[in-house]
Amino acid sequence: MTTTANPSAVSPQHWLAARKALLEREKELTHLRDQIARERRALPWVRVDKDYVFDTPQGPRRLADFFDGRHQLVMQHFMLPPGWEQGCKSCSYMADHTDPTLVHLAQRDTSFVAVSLAPLADIERFRKRMGWKFPWVSSHGTDFNRDFHVTFTAEEKENGTGDYNFGSKPPGQEMPGVSVFWKDDAGVVFHTYSTYGRGVEVMMHTYNLLDLTPKGRDEDGLDFTMAWVRHHDRYESAPAKSCCGG
Repeated sequence: MTTTANPSAVSPQHWLAARKALLEREKELTHLRDQIARERRALPWVRVDKDYVFDTPQGPRRLADFFDGRHQLVMQHFMLPPGWEQGCKSCSYMADHTDPTLVHLAQRDTSFVAVSLAPLADIERFRKRMGWKFPWVSSHGTDFNRDFHVTFTAEEKENGTGDYNFGSKPPGQEMPGVSVFWKDDAGVVFHTYSTYGRGVEVMMHTYNLLDLTPKGRDEDGLDFTMAWVRHHDRYESAPAKSCCGG
């Protein structure tokens, strides 16, 4: 991990002037984010005609069933294929932020579900270990993961012929993503949006807080950016350190 040298101390007046200058840049980013959100909502939709049937703790369910009486559905494509003993650490980091948001999403006509390729028994075993409550279902035996470009063959990975993140080569056979769906009053389901790669940081609220700190994400020098992430029950304890060496 890197360390951050303390900048030169300044007067409150100098700090305030620098902070106001940065605020203008932050406002620019906020306005740009709002504009992109409007453009995102204006994207055309694709009707989902394929009849996907998922394995769930409640029995077989279709995509339309996950809306639970609401119009909108946010989905996490969670990397847990058959044969893995545990889910992807980064996807787990995403999922750790989910349970507290469910009650708030419901107030805005939105449901949530996670989907993995592993058999349901493997999902339930890992979910129990992690203590999560959000809906999590299995797409095992369906084309769903392939159709939404989060599962690839070994040949596609090796040859770079898979299509991940709208034209990028998949770095692995399993990849993360977030998709959004709409169900109209007639029960027709539409795919409205998907994001992959760094787009999945939308679920990683911890990063937003770290970005406010002097050390930031503190990932420079790691083998890869999220090398520090662990399953939340696998971190070593990190006692607070005294700034004075005590």
